[in-house]
Formats: sequence, C-alpha cells, structure tokens
Amino acid sequence: MTTRRVDPKYPARRITSAEQALNVAKELADIFRVDAAERDRQRKLPHEQLQALFASGLGAITVPTAFGGAAVSTAVLAQVIAILSQADAAIGQIPQNHFYALEVLRINGSEQQQRQFYQEVLDGVHLGNALAEFSSAAAHHRNTSVQKQGAGYLLQGRKFYATGALFADRIPTAALGDDGKEQLVFVPRHQAGVTVIDDWSGFGQRTTGSGSVVFDAVAVDPQEIVPFQSAFERPTTVGPFAQIMHAAVDQGIARAAFNDMLEFIKTRSRPWPDSGIEQASDDPLTLDRIGRLAARLQAGDALLQQAGETVDAAQRDPQADSVAEASIQVAGVRAWTTEISLEAGNLLFELSGTRSALQEHNLDRHWRNARTHTLHDPVRWKYPVIGNYVLNGVLPPRRGTL
Repeated sequence: MTTRRVDPKYPARRITSAEQALNVAKELADIFRVDAAERDRQRKLPHEQLQALFASGLGAITVPTAFGGAAVSTAVLAQVIAILSQADAAIGQIPQNHFYALEVLRINGSEQQQRQFYQEVLDGVHLGNALAEFSSAAAHHRNTSVQKQGAGYLLQGRKFYATGALFADRIPTAALGDDGKEQLVFVPRHQAGVTVIDDWSGFGQRTTGSGSVVFDAVAVDPQEIVPFQSAFERPTTVGPFAQIMHAAVDQGIARAAFNDMLEFIKTRSRPWPDSGIEQASDDPLTLDRIGRLAARLQAGDALLQQAGETVDAAQRDPQADSVAEASIQVAGVRAWTTEISLEAGNLLFELSGTRSALQEHNLDRHWRNARTHTLHDPVRWKYPVIGNYVLNGVLPPRRGTL
C-alpha cells in the first residue's frame, strides 16, 4: 500500500532512460527557475514544485531495472541534481536524502523491502530524512531508538536538519536498535506520534524545510526497518554516493551565480571603443576573472562526471580499494565545487556591485546558499583524507561524509 498522498494534478510518470531523466530535469528546471528568487525572498516553501518533481518520475531514476526503474548511473544522477540546483538550490538539495535512502535500501534492504519501497517510489513517494541530532555527543552518535514492543517496534527521539521531511511521504530515520546498532526506519510522514516542525531559519537554503522532527512512541512495522550501520562496516558506496550529490548541488549554485552575474553585467553593457559592437566590459581584469571562473566551472563538470563513473564502478564491484577510490574522487570534487560555488558568489558581488543584492534582484541568495550548503561537510575534512591516501596509501574511513 502506497504512502503517497496522490494529487490528481500530478499523476506519477515513469522515466525509462538517462536521456529522458536529463530532459525532464531541464524541463522542470525551466519552471522552477522562474520564481526561485521570490520563494527565497519570502521563504515560500516549494510544496507544489516538489509534488511536480516526484510525480515526474525523477525520484525513481535510481531504482534498479529488476524492480521497474531506469537505474541511471551516478554520473547522470549528479547531472540531474546540478541542473535542478542551478534553477533553485533548495529544490536541488531536497532529493539528496531521498536518493541516499534508496542507496541504503539497494545495499542493505531485503528483497521484500526493496519490492515494497521501490514500488512506492515508482508511484511517486518522496523520502525525506531524519538523521542528525542536537543531543548526541558527536555528529555520528544517535540517541533516537527503535525498540521492540510486542509484534512491532516503537520509535522515540528528536532530530534536526531533517531536510525534506516537511514535504515527504516517508521519513527514513536513523535510530539505534535493541542490539545497539544503527537502523534506518522508513517512517510514514503522517504516522501517529510523528511531528515535523518548520523551525529551519538558515540565512541560505531557506526553503529546504530543514527543521526538526519529533518521534513520540511511534509504532513501526518490522518491514520498515532497514539495517544502516552495516553499510559502513563493509565496503559500500553509501558514503561517496551521498557526497557526490552534495557536490552537484554546489556546482549548480556556482552555475546559477555565474550565469546571473553575466546577465546582470550584460544588461548594463557599454561598447568597445571604435568597434560598433556592444560588449559587457572592456576591462581586462574583469574579462580575466570571468574567464578563470568559466574554466573552473567547466572543470567542475568534468570532475563530477569522473567521480560519478568511479562510484558506478565501485557499485558494480564494491571492494575496499574501489570504494576508497570512489570516496577520494568524490572528496576531490566536493572540495572543488565548494570553492567554486563560493568564488562564483563572491565574484558576482565584486563585478555586479551591491545593486545585485537589491530586493528586485536577490542575487545575493547564490552566495548565501553556497555559504550555507558548503558547511554541510566542511572542505577542511576533505583535503587531509585525500593527502593521507595519496601520500601514505591510507584508505579513507567509511562514513556518510566521505
């Protein structure tokens, strides 16, 4: 039985190829881009836009072909996320946890669980997340529990930074089981005892709905509990798969800032001397800065593609070395897109001036979005791991942030 709240305006579609996935992403991006600045300005949550996104079939593009999905490559998924993020960075970030949960399901779910949840996703179900906690001693520690009670289980705890939970049909939730190991509980969003609180107040990524979730003695069916911790106790692609989508979000933000900067400058253009041709600027320093960033953006696209192919290879053959290589490649592109997204936002201000931040333009949202999202997994965590691998051959730790 599906948990999706079906809206007749948005019947679920099926995507059957990578080409179709990219085309649908571009079509939706053209729509989402129109009011993105206004949504950010007024913090209008994108409920309708997300309904359209998950009804479009994009949410099911990683479902394996054996279960009726398109099984697109990680490299294609990264392109899809970058396309959506360029249109609206908040909308681009929200599906990240959805696809992350599907990767855990692919790796650790039973055939029965895979059959059920994949079918739901094919029907348009949106998966949110509830992973992080304020009350734990460290980011990877959990106090939320899922304990056996009679024939079922009870889920108890509180989460924050639960991106997507506010819009979702199910909320995959990290919780400690009776054995002390972490599980991923696919909780229905409207189950009794589940409270989603819209208390996200970040100055960037303002419409991701990354607020809190409270679970008060929530009844859980055993079928809804997928092993989670064991995905990091052996070589799997859960970590690099999660991280490449974050890199794609930042690449999209960088592209949006760059393109809006060009448009802003061009609309205030002045002619080259004696040329009779309208040019945005004849300042060689301006041209140099734009050219440098254009090249770095192109490199970001290439790094995403290369890292995606490495993740795909590790998915096919998940050995310690292949997963480590995927983690290192993704850490590299994550660090790169962190830097270029911030650089693009800074350059927009530098070359467009303070007018670009006026309410009528709201172009400062690109820098705010980049500054907020890049704090998700700080770049300072990446370079030492890459260096230790390159210099000393030390494999990176297996975790969701790598």
